[in-house]
Amino acid sequence: MYDTEEALFRAVHGIAGRMAGQPVPVVMEALLRHLPKAPGLQVTEIRKIAEEISVGRDPSGL
Repeated sequence: MYDTEEALFRAVHGIAGRMAGQPVPVVMEALLRHLPKAPGLQVTEIRKIAEEISVGRDPSGL
């Protein structure tokens, strides 16, 4: 489980660095393409992450 969580945080961090300020749908598409599959990760959670990145925040905590 730890490896999956770390992979998720690193993927979010990378996308946040590249896509900060982009429109939510664009960030959402990138997240859906690049996030590793994780049990329990819902589309609503991914949208919240995309919204944070869209306004320039890095929700990964890294």
